[in-house]
Amino acid sequence: MSRHVAIVTDSTAYLPPLTMERHGITAVPLTVVLGDRAFEEGTEISTRSLALALQKRRPVTTSRPSPQLFAETYRRVAESGATGIVSLHLSAELSGTYDAAVLAAREAPVPVRVVDTGMIAMALGFCALAAAETAEAGGTIDEAVTAAEKRAAGTSAYFYVDTLDYLRRGGRIGAAQALLGSALAVKPLLQLEGGRIEPLEKVRTASKAIARLEEIVAERAGSAQVDIAVHHLSAPERAEALAERLRVRVPGLADLHVSEVGAVIGAHTGPGLLGAVVSPR
Repeated sequence: MSRHVAIVTDSTAYLPPLTMERHGITAVPLTVVLGDRAFEEGTEISTRSLALALQKRRPVTTSRPSPQLFAETYRRVAESGATGIVSLHLSAELSGTYDAAVLAAREAPVPVRVVDTGMIAMALGFCALAAAETAEAGGTIDEAVTAAEKRAAGTSAYFYVDTLDYLRRGGRIGAAQALLGSALAVKPLLQLEGGRIEPLEKVRTASKAIARLEEIVAERAGSAQVDIAVHHLSAPERAEALAERLRVRVPGLADLHVSEVGAVIGAHTGPGLLGAVVSPR
């Protein structure tokens, strides 16, 4: 049985399964509720099912993992040989996941450091990877936490959505901001700021908004060595086209990930989402 510092995150990190397996990262699933049925994100509900439900305006909500689920995960990870655990989660401004992890950590059989990264999607995923790489190199819990926090501090996330209505319904953006966007018939660009989803710019058309998203990402990357993730929901052509353009425009590009977001983020953004995460190494 190997002795090591283990990394736990949650399903909103949207790390590729092979990447998680290679680095031994464990993800605790959030829950998506369609009507009166609850599903675990990542295993029990497809993004296609979610998109159809949203388009039909069926009620869709999300909920955090239970402290019991975290406790079971920490126990299982400890039994695999971990001497300590770094548990990295999406912004506490957006979910109660961090609080549930903190409750469970108090009773864990090994030391657990729970971190509110203030991030979501691959902005969180890159933090988990930084912590895992540090642990693999023999780093302590403190060193793995520091690596994750350093990565979070330098990472930026930007999003284009077709409408602010889904964010308004989920309480992730103010009703006044959503109504203003609808009244002006603008296409919003958003950013992750202080752990919250905040308006960045308003652009008149979808094509101009996506072009502006590309410009913002290229400017943010500059000439530094960066990892980039492009996310989408029911918009694979948009995502691939943006990724191809960024491959050309970003000279210091190291890794580029293209993936569809899961049901938790999708429930709050709606189909048509296009996002980009820039994370300097």
